[in-house]
Amino acid sequence: MNEKRELLITTALRLFNQDGINSVGINEVLAVSGVAKRTLYHHFSSKDDLVLATLAYRDAIFLDWLDNKLKGAETAEEVVSRLFRALSDWFHNQVEELNSFNGCFFINTAAEIRSPDSAIAQYCREHKIKVRALLVRHLPDVDECFIDLLCFLKEGAIVSAFVTQDRDAAEKCLLLAKKTMGAQTG
Repeated sequence: MNEKRELLITTALRLFNQDGINSVGINEVLAVSGVAKRTLYHHFSSKDDLVLATLAYRDAIFLDWLDNKLKGAETAEEVVSRLFRALSDWFHNQVEELNSFNGCFFINTAAEIRSPDSAIAQYCREHKIKVRALLVRHLPDVDECFIDLLCFLKEGAIVSAFVTQDRDAAEKCLLLAKKTMGAQTG
C-alpha cells in the first residue's frame, strides 16, 4: 500500500474509532496525518471512500487477530474459551493491534450511517458474516444454532463492555457458552 494512503487510512481509523465517523471531518484527518488535501483526493474520491478503506483495513486486522487467537485449539470448548479470553484482552486494552477499546468499529459505524442499503452499512454486515465464517471454520463440528449463540454472545459482550463499561462481559459470556455446551453434550 502507498505510504500516504496507509497514513490516511490509519489516521482516519484512529480518529473515527475514537470520535465516530460523523464527528470527524476530512480536514481533521488531514491535520492529524499531515497529508495534503490533494493527496487525499488522489487516493479517495470522497469521505465515504475513506470510511470504506478504514473498514477494510480494520476488517483485515481484526480477522487476522481473531484467527491467530483461535488457531491451534483442539476442542470446541478450547475455541470458545480462546474467543472470549481474546475479547476480554481487547476490552481491557491489552491488544496492541486493535488499539484502545471503543466498542466495535463496525457496530458503531453502522449505527452512525443509519441507511442499511449504503455501501458502508453493507461492509459492516459483511464483516460480521466473515467473523461468523471464521468461527464456523474453527468449529466445524458445531451446529448452526450454537454458532448463532456464540455470535450473539460475542456481540452482546462487545456492546456491554462498551455501553455499560462492563469490561468483564466476555468472561460472563464464556460461562454462559460453556453451560450451553455442557447442556448439549450432557
